[in-house]
Amino acid sequence: MKIKTFIIIFTIAFNIISCNSSQKSKSQKVIAIGDSSMNALDWNGNYQGIIPCADCEGIKTQLTLNNDLTYILQTQYLGKEDSVFQATGKFSWNDKGNSITLDNENKQKYFVGENQVFHLNNNGNKITGDLAEKYILKKEKVELAGKYWKLFRLNGKDVKIESKEPNLTFEEANNRASGNGGCNQFSCSFELQESNRIKFGIVMSTKMACIGDWNENDFFQVLEKTTQYSLSENELFLQDDYETTLAIFKSDFFK
Repeated sequence: MKIKTFIIIFTIAFNIISCNSSQKSKSQKVIAIGDSSMNALDWNGNYQGIIPCADCEGIKTQLTLNNDLTYILQTQYLGKEDSVFQATGKFSWNDKGNSITLDNENKQKYFVGENQVFHLNNNGNKITGDLAEKYILKKEKVELAGKYWKLFRLNGKDVKIESKEPNLTFEEANNRASGNGGCNQFSCSFELQESNRIKFGIVMSTKMACIGDWNENDFFQVLEKTTQYSLSENELFLQDDYETTLAIFKSDFFK
C-alpha cells in the first residue's frame, strides 16, 4: 500500500514539474545561434572613406570599432573645415548580429561586412543609387605604403614640437621613404627584407635651420640605426638589432 502511494505522489510531482518547464520554455525568447558579422568576422579596426556631403566636397570619415564595444568617430568636412571632429561612445549589435548602432545623437547605423561597413539611412537600410559606393567605409589595411606616419615617440620620449610635425611615408613603387624631419623635407631609399627587417639608405634633406630645441638629426640617425620594424593597423615601431624600440609612428588618415 505504501509503495502504491509513493508511486502516485511521484507521478503527480513529475507531471507538475514537466508542465512548469513546458510553460517556461514557451515564455522564453529563443535566439538562434549561427554565423553572423558579430561572431564570424574580424570586425574590430579602423574603417575609412569619404561620405557625400550636401554643402561641402565630402565628409572624410574614420570609424574605429573596438572589441569592448566602444567606438571613435572622426570626421572632417573637406573644402569647408580643416578641423577634425571626434566623437566617442558605445555601440550595440542588432539581434541578427549584422548591424551596429552608435550611441551618438543621430543613432547612426552601419551594416558590418567583411573588411567594410555600410553607412545606413535613417530607416536602417542600405543606401542605393549612383552614390551607393560612396557610403562604404573600407577597413584600414596593415601595410607600410600609402599612409602618413606621424612621429609620436623618439628614443623613449614623446615628440612635442611647435614647428612642422615629423612624419614618414613609404613609396613601394620606387623603394623611397620621405617626409619631414620637423624642420626639413627629407628622402632616402629603403629595402624590405625577410622577417620584418628593413634597411634605410643615407638620408638626404633640405638645409633649413631648426627653431627651438628640436634636433631633427636625432630622427635621421634613428632611421640609419633601424634594422627591423613591427606594424599594426595604425602604429609603426622601428627597432634595432636588440629589439629596442627607437621610434613609434601613428597613422593619420586626415593628412
